[in-house]
Parts: sequence; C-alpha cells; structure tokens
Amino acid sequence: MERMATDLLDLAIVIVNYNTSALLRDCLRSVYASRGVGKFAVCVVDNASSDDSVEMVRTLFPQVHLIANTRNAGYPQANNQGLRYFGFHDTPVVGVDQTLPRFVLLLNPDTVLPPTALAEMIAFMEAHPRAGVAGPKLVRLDGSLDRACRRSFPTPASSLWHLTRLDRLFPHSPRFARYDLSYLDPDVVTQVDAVVGAFMLVRREAILQVGLLDETFFMYGEDLDWAKRITDAGWQVWYNPAVTVTHVKEAASRHSYRARVEFYRALVIFYQKHYRATTPFWLDWLIRGGIVFFGGLDLLARRLRGQFRDARGREGGGS
Repeated sequence: MERMATDLLDLAIVIVNYNTSALLRDCLRSVYASRGVGKFAVCVVDNASSDDSVEMVRTLFPQVHLIANTRNAGYPQANNQGLRYFGFHDTPVVGVDQTLPRFVLLLNPDTVLPPTALAEMIAFMEAHPRAGVAGPKLVRLDGSLDRACRRSFPTPASSLWHLTRLDRLFPHSPRFARYDLSYLDPDVVTQVDAVVGAFMLVRREAILQVGLLDETFFMYGEDLDWAKRITDAGWQVWYNPAVTVTHVKEAASRHSYRARVEFYRALVIFYQKHYRATTPFWLDWLIRGGIVFFGGLDLLARRLRGQFRDARGREGGGS
C-alpha cells in the first residue's frame, strides 16, 4: 500500500465511511475549517458505499487521500488501512519513528467539529504526557450526551448490569452504572477506561507500542479493545468535556439487524480476549450464555417493534 510522506505531520485523521455522503461532506468541511492545528492530513476509507460518497470526496475534497474499498471491510480493518497509509505497522514496534504523525485521530463521518476542537484536544494531550488516548464530550443533535463518549471496560459484571438494564434503573450508581459511567458529571475532566472511536485521539508512541486495531471485530468493540491494550501498556485514557463535538450517532447502521448482532458478537470477543482466561468454568458458561440470551431477547424485541429496516442488515461504518 502507498505510504504518505509524513515528516513533521502533527495530526493524521482517518475517517471510515459507509453510505453517509452528506454527513461526510459536512464533517470534512468542519475538519478543514479547523484553526491552530498545525500540519495535518486526512485519509478517508470508503467501505464500498452505494451512494455518491467516493465521487463527492474526489470532487469537493481533492486534498483528501481516498481509499475506495470494493467491499465492506468493517470498521477496524478500514481504519487500519488508513493507519498503514500514514506509516504505522500492524504489530508493536520498539522505539519511536519521528517521521510518523505525532497524533492520530479516528473520526466518524457523522461528526461535526468546532473550529478549535482539534487544536484544543492536541493541547490537552500535550498537557497530559501519559495520555495515550483522549476524547471530547460528544453530544447528539438534540443536545443530549452521547453516553458512549466515556466508558469503562465491559467486564463481566458491568456487562451484566447493562444487559439486564440495571444501569438504566440506577444511572447514578457507581456499582451498576459503570458501563457508560452515567454516574459521573459529564462536564468534569476524568480519567476513564475508554472513549468511543467516533472521536478517538491517540498518541503515536501508544500506537507503536501496541500495534493497530484488532480486525477480529467488525464494527463494535475495536475501540474498547485498543484502549484496553493501550492502558495495559501503561498509558492513560482521558475524557475532556472542555471540547464538545456533535455526533449524529450510528448514521450508517441505525435500524440494522447486523449492527445489533455485531454489538453482541463484540461483547463475546472482548470477554474471551481479556477475561475468559481468569474466569471459572461455571461462570464462563454463564457469561457467554447470558450474552446470547439477553442479546436474543433484544433482537426479538426490536424486530417485533419493526425497528429493523432490512432483516439481512446493512453494515455500518463506525461506532
């Protein structure tokens, strides 16, 4: 794959797109209206969109490096294509290559950035030298908080409270509401387990230390897994609500059957990768069976409510 000459690049932005042409256009306009960022470059990876996304980027944003996939490769694989274009390697690397971008931003096409968001987030990372990852406050179009913008890892316990909806019954409980940390003040800077891949700013050294995203995932869980590997390597993850970014949320996967299946599949993959080895046999079966049971109930309920526009599912492009 072609690699960009990234000398002295402050920020590399990777955007994975799937059938969100109008949103991607608005996102790119907001990116290029940014102020005080330094030198940055953008790579859009299109996952075989059937709309005019590819032609739109080529026509309106010729400065963007566009990778047009002929099939939907999934979110982590497509992000990795962009990361490789900027010179990063799949596996951990010893030492620091100063020619690589100082920071990488995974950005969803359904986000709109204020003009100073990128500069402020980079300044935040510079003020927190042990921060391997940082994310802003994400809000929906109606102004409500996107609860996924600061999260704990989906441990067996926190996943159980989420699947049984105890986190919604007790949103202010540090015990039951750890899944999306709803008990925390959304306007306070906080060190957290993970931020969402819709806006995930990552330090070059952290990427070199742990490698790229795990392509076993398809469209959920890869950001949590990356954050887990980065924190396991000794880095910190921070939520910075001083910066607010608009996130339409699931623009490419809303009402998708496959998207919901992939959500539960990601829970299983994450559990097996990070927790199964230390889980007793009886509890292991209970956890995996619980994901299947509660996931099945959720899928059935959504289908009965007519929420799925296509029983075959339409693959999304991001978180």
